[in-house]
Amino acid sequence: MTGHAGVHIVDFEPFGRRNPTGPTATLLDAAQQAGVGLQAICGGAGICGSCRVRLMHGELSPLTSVEIEELRPEERTDGYRLACQASPRSDVRVDVPPDSLTAPQRLQVEAHAEPSGSSGIVVPADDRREGIGLAVDLGTTKVAAYLVDLTSGRTLAMGGIMNPQIAYGEDIISRIAYAGDDPARREGLQLRLQEALGDLVNDLCARIHLTGESIVDAVVVGNTVMHHLFAGLPVHQLGVAPYLPASCQPLTFSAPHPGLAFAPKATVYLPPNIAGYVGGDHVAMLLASDADRTSGTRLLIDIGTNSEVSLLHDGELFTCSCPSGPAFEGAHISAGMRAAQGAIERVRIVDGQVFVATIGNGPPAGICGSGILDAVAEMAGAGVLNHRGALVKGAPRVRIRDGRAEFVLVAGAPAGAEREIVITRRDVNEIQLAKAAVRSGIETLLAVAHITARQLDEVVLAGAFGTYLDVDSAIRIGMFPPLRLEQFRQIGNAAGLGARQMLVSAERRRTAESLALRARYVELSSDARFTQRFLDAVTIDTGAPTINTGSRVI
Repeated sequence: MTGHAGVHIVDFEPFGRRNPTGPTATLLDAAQQAGVGLQAICGGAGICGSCRVRLMHGELSPLTSVEIEELRPEERTDGYRLACQASPRSDVRVDVPPDSLTAPQRLQVEAHAEPSGSSGIVVPADDRREGIGLAVDLGTTKVAAYLVDLTSGRTLAMGGIMNPQIAYGEDIISRIAYAGDDPARREGLQLRLQEALGDLVNDLCARIHLTGESIVDAVVVGNTVMHHLFAGLPVHQLGVAPYLPASCQPLTFSAPHPGLAFAPKATVYLPPNIAGYVGGDHVAMLLASDADRTSGTRLLIDIGTNSEVSLLHDGELFTCSCPSGPAFEGAHISAGMRAAQGAIERVRIVDGQVFVATIGNGPPAGICGSGILDAVAEMAGAGVLNHRGALVKGAPRVRIRDGRAEFVLVAGAPAGAEREIVITRRDVNEIQLAKAAVRSGIETLLAVAHITARQLDEVVLAGAFGTYLDVDSAIRIGMFPPLRLEQFRQIGNAAGLGARQMLVSAERRRTAESLALRARYVELSSDARFTQRFLDAVTIDTGAPTINTGSRVI
């Protein structure tokens, strides 16, 4: 995205917020306009140093004397600037450290609907050990960590952070392209992740009055790219067909592991990968979802920037990877933001009136993934969109600006809104592509198993987006088959739960390895009918309400 003359685009990561900014505006001005909650304790005078950001790409105005005094030499060398002092001289991408934010983003770290109504932690009597264990879920967008008592299996502390690698690319394809076959770049990605994970775990340890020295065992799960970056394995081969991992085997590292410098006594276990884009995190999700213990026909979906889908049917396990992209995280959406304070997460349109609900119940600052999904479903139902995703001119709240149609979701002044929020045709298209990736993956697995969606007993949704999305909205836009709502189960961060199971149980590690070997990977790009399924899934149903519709209270 390139700015007009005198106007530059500022890309704030890890939020995926992009905002056009005039030549005299500072990065702090741009952040405030974009709804990014940068701290500015001194009101932008440059004397508090709280608005630190890191330049990743592009050109900024020269360092001011205030910055030279406030920032350490090594910070300046590493690209850090004070947002209140720096102005863009080109389109720029900046990384916002967690310490510079006024409000944290909502991170899903818990599995809140765990199988069998239990904690999901299995502790055989012969597997009890002394000490503290660490379970880590390395997501493309978020990192979750858990400290566990290895004697009781009880989780003592948990927390999450945004993955700092987002500054180098929002999805795994971008990070593969960045790292290439350059060891220095790959090590740079590895180092950023290690530093952020160290800060997170040290914070968790401080909560329970321990240090990293107490950690004696660790389980780390992630998609294949995150797995490789953590383990120090090359990733460039994952960017070209046939997308082969450097390793699919379970890995065990003796202490100390360089990625866990804060826990020098900890051995590290990484469960096996299934394929180039289905990693140990999906194996952990299958484990936590009792894929080894339950019968029937079930879909298990972990939705994220890269979504994984598994189908259990007649004792067989089929798996695929769907490149759904970062739109479900609010990225590439004109008013998009990640799930932080002020993000619109629910939308309803009733008799032409728009009702929105925000995270934290504050004024709308932007819209996150669950909100844009709701908005598209509601706009389609209200006759604002046609089946191709185009805005219907003359429909309520649709206007033409700069020759393009847009839907006014939130006007600029009412309800204390920080800024006007609109939805464009491009925004709708981003959701169409993302939902089509998931639906076509589902349909391909059903076809491979020679069954239809009507034969499904249950659909299990995992991951942060899978937790917060409105299933009814997802069905209405065609992301999921039109099943009954009670057939869907949203289980939160099942990958984190599976990692904890493997942390406390050698038996569950063996089960995870068995599940990975059992899985039959389906490469979507090699399926002759995938392209047609994808094109079919891009369209939006604008017909009569399905059997799943009903009134919802925001």
